[in-house]
Amino acid sequence: MKNILIIHGPNLNLLGQRDKEIYGPLTYHELQHEIREKALEIGLDVTFFQSNFEGALIDQIQNAESSKYDGIIINPGALTHYAYSLHDAIEAISLPVIEVHLSDIYARKETWRHISVIEPVVKDRFYGEGVISYFKALAAIKG
Repeated sequence: MKNILIIHGPNLNLLGQRDKEIYGPLTYHELQHEIREKALEIGLDVTFFQSNFEGALIDQIQNAESSKYDGIIINPGALTHYAYSLHDAIEAISLPVIEVHLSDIYARKETWRHISVIEPVVKDRFYGEGVISYFKALAAIKG
């Protein structure tokens, strides 16, 4: 069974509390439950990590390759748009990394949200479909 690390960036711990019209009604724990259930259904084991600190996310990415993980699914939150250090960390590893967003970043009114600095170094991207975006990422990473 493949082991997948799912990394969540800043403010995703506030799901269900903030901007429900954008991010949906699921709490962070409900989102984790839905993802875990789908992963088990398709034969994947998942581990979750969430931090509001960029350096902690980078540490997880760098350590994933020497750990038990076969791939990474990442929702970097607002760091998507300006954290070139995440870009560099992803580029430096050989594990497949898939970028996920609950909302459609290209439909957001703030144009700075339309940019993903990690897009050039990820294997695939799924966004705008809530938890379904994660399900698609799980299927893609399973291969």
